Amino acid sequence: MKFSKAVKDTFIISWIKSYPDFKRNPLTLVLVVVISSAPLFFMALGGGQNAVVNGLIGAMVSSVAFRGVTAGITDIYWDRYVKIREMITAMPVAPASYALGVALAPLIISVPSLIFFGVLAAYLGFLTLNALMMVVVSLIVVWAAVSTMGFMISTYLLKSSWVVLNNLSTLLGLIVIFIPPVYYSEAQLGALSWLSIIVPTSNVAGLMRSYMGLLPLPMSVVLIRWLVLAATTIFFIALTIRKARWQEK
Repeated sequence: MKFSKAVKDTFIISWIKSYPDFKRNPLTLVLVVVISSAPLFFMALGGGQNAVVNGLIGAMVSSVAFRGVTAGITDIYWDRYVKIREMITAMPVAPASYALGVALAPLIISVPSLIFFGVLAAYLGFLTLNALMMVVVSLIVVWAAVSTMGFMISTYLLKSSWVVLNNLSTLLGLIVIFIPPVYYSEAQLGALSWLSIIVPTSNVAGLMRSYMGLLPLPMSVVLIRWLVLAATTIFFIALTIRKARWQEK
C-alpha cells in the first residue's frame, strides 16, 4: 500500500510540475524540438547521412538531458524558495516521490520531441526495432544520471541565489550537451575518444550509436560504459543523500 501511494505521489507531483506550464504555454513542446534540432541544420549542410543521424542521436539526448539537469537545479531551488516543498512534506509525501516527480516532469515534456527525432532516425533506416529497446533504456538512464547531477548541485549550493543557480544550470546544460561528443561521433576525438565515457551524455550517445550500427564497439566496452554510467548515477545519488535536508529547520 505504501509503495502504491509513493508511485501515485510521484506521478501527481510530475503532473503538477509539467501540465500547468504546458497549458499556459503549449509552444514549450515546439521550443524543445527547435533547441534540440538546431545543430542538425549545420550537420545537414556539412556532412552526409551519417552526420545527420549522429545529430539526431544528439538531439534525443539533448531533449532529455538539458531539461533534466536544469530542472534538478532550478526547480528544487524554486520549490524551496516559495515553500512548495514544505507544503508537499505536510501531506505527507516521501522524499523519493518528490525527487522522482520533479525529475519525471521534464521527461514527460520531452517525449514528443523524442518521438519526432526517433521517427526521423527510423525513416533513415538506423533506428530499427532491435535497437529501439536499448535506445529507450539508454535515454532513461541518462535522464536519471543528469537529474541526480542537478539534485546534487542544488543540494550543495543551498545558499546560492536564484540568478546564480539559473545561470549555472543553463551553462552546465550547454557544457554536457555541446562540448562532449553528443551531436558528433566520438571517433572524431581520435586517441582521446575514451574521454566520452566519463560524461554521462556522451557515454549514452556512444551507446546509442553502437546499438544503431554507427559505432562498432566490443561487448566488453559496452559493458564498461554501462558500469561507468551506473557508478556515476549512484555517486551523485549518494552525495545528494549525504547533504540533502527534506525539511527546513
